[in-house]
Amino acid sequence: MEIFLQTIGAINDTTRVKILNFIALNGEVCVCDIENAFEMIQSRVSRHLKILKEARFLKVERRGRWAYYSIRSPLDRFRQSIIEEIGFLEMDIPTLNKTCKTQ
Repeated sequence: MEIFLQTIGAINDTTRVKILNFIALNGEVCVCDIENAFEMIQSRVSRHLKILKEARFLKVERRGRWAYYSIRSPLDRFRQSIIEEIGFLEMDIPTLNKTCKTQ
Protein backbone atom coordinates (compact mmCIF):
# COMPACT_ATOMS: atom_id res chain seq x y z
CA MET A 1 0.00 0.00 0.00
CA GLU A 2 2.84 2.41 0.86
CA ILE A 3 4.51 1.95 -2.54
CA PHE A 4 1.17 2.51 -4.30
CA LEU A 5 0.57 5.77 -2.41
CA GLN A 6 4.14 6.92 -3.03
CA THR A 7 3.67 6.28 -6.75
CA ILE A 8 0.37 8.17 -6.89
CA GLY A 9 1.88 11.02 -4.85
CA ALA A 10 4.78 11.30 -7.30
CA ILE A 11 2.47 11.89 -10.24
CA ASN A 12 0.12 14.17 -8.31
CA ASP A 13 1.96 17.23 -9.60
CA THR A 14 1.76 18.79 -13.06
CA THR A 15 5.48 19.57 -13.23
CA ARG A 16 6.49 16.03 -12.31
CA VAL A 17 4.12 14.59 -14.91
CA LYS A 18 5.66 16.88 -17.53
CA ILE A 19 9.22 16.00 -16.46
CA LEU A 20 8.38 12.28 -16.56
CA ASN A 21 6.93 12.65 -20.06
CA PHE A 22 9.92 14.77 -21.14
CA ILE A 23 12.33 12.02 -20.06
CA ALA A 24 10.16 9.28 -21.57
CA LEU A 25 10.14 11.11 -24.91
CA ASN A 26 13.85 12.02 -24.94
CA GLY A 27 15.49 9.02 -23.32
CA GLU A 28 18.48 9.73 -21.08
CA VAL A 29 18.55 13.43 -20.17
CA CYS A 30 21.11 15.49 -18.27
CA VAL A 31 19.76 17.33 -15.25
CA CYS A 32 21.07 20.62 -16.65
CA ASP A 33 19.01 20.11 -19.81
CA ILE A 34 15.91 19.53 -17.67
CA GLU A 35 16.66 22.75 -15.76
CA ASN A 36 17.02 24.69 -19.02
CA ALA A 37 14.00 23.14 -20.73
CA PHE A 38 11.69 23.80 -17.78
CA GLU A 39 13.36 27.11 -16.84
CA MET A 40 13.67 25.99 -13.23
CA ILE A 41 16.38 26.40 -10.65
CA GLN A 42 18.50 23.38 -9.84
CA SER A 43 17.10 22.78 -6.36
CA ARG A 44 13.50 22.65 -7.61
CA VAL A 45 14.32 20.28 -10.47
CA SER A 46 16.34 18.08 -8.12
CA ARG A 47 13.41 17.86 -5.72
CA HIS A 48 11.03 16.74 -8.49
CA LEU A 49 13.56 14.22 -9.81
CA LYS A 50 14.17 12.84 -6.33
CA ILE A 51 10.44 12.21 -5.85
CA LEU A 52 10.17 10.47 -9.23
CA LYS A 53 13.26 8.39 -8.48
CA GLU A 54 11.99 7.36 -5.04
CA ALA A 55 8.70 6.35 -6.67
CA ARG A 56 10.76 4.01 -8.87
CA PHE A 57 10.09 5.73 -12.18
CA LEU A 58 13.63 6.94 -12.82
CA LYS A 59 17.19 5.79 -12.61
CA VAL A 60 20.15 8.13 -12.40
CA GLU A 61 23.73 7.81 -13.56
CA ARG A 62 26.41 10.27 -12.49
CA ARG A 63 29.09 11.25 -14.97
CA GLY A 64 31.53 13.80 -13.69
CA ARG A 65 29.58 16.73 -12.33
CA TRP A 66 26.32 15.86 -14.13
CA ALA A 67 23.51 13.46 -13.35
CA TYR A 68 21.67 11.78 -16.22
CA TYR A 69 18.11 10.58 -15.73
CA SER A 70 16.20 7.98 -17.68
CA ILE A 71 13.14 5.80 -17.23
CA ARG A 72 13.93 2.82 -15.06
CA SER A 73 14.02 -0.48 -16.90
CA PRO A 74 12.35 -2.80 -16.47
CA LEU A 75 9.31 -1.04 -15.04
CA ASP A 76 6.51 -2.94 -13.39
CA ARG A 77 3.19 -2.98 -15.27
CA PHE A 78 1.64 -0.31 -13.06
CA ARG A 79 4.35 2.28 -13.66
CA GLN A 80 4.63 1.35 -17.33
CA SER A 81 0.90 1.91 -17.79
CA ILE A 82 1.17 5.29 -16.03
CA ILE A 83 3.92 6.41 -18.41
CA GLU A 84 1.90 5.21 -21.40
CA GLU A 85 -1.19 7.10 -20.22
CA ILE A 86 0.83 10.25 -19.56
CA GLY A 87 1.89 10.09 -23.21
CA PHE A 88 -1.74 10.54 -24.25
CA LEU A 89 -2.30 13.67 -22.17
CA GLU A 90 -2.47 16.99 -23.93
CA MET A 91 0.29 19.10 -22.44
CA ASP A 92 3.05 21.37 -23.56
CA ILE A 93 6.40 19.65 -23.23
CA PRO A 94 9.49 21.76 -23.86
CA THR A 95 11.96 20.80 -26.55
CA LEU A 96 15.24 19.22 -25.51
CA ASN A 97 18.15 21.51 -26.33
CA LYS A 98 21.35 19.86 -25.19
CA THR A 99 23.21 22.65 -23.45
CA CYS A 100 25.36 20.80 -20.93
CA LYS A 101 29.07 20.76 -21.37
CA THR A 102 30.44 17.41 -20.35
CA GLN A 103 33.25 17.48 -17.83
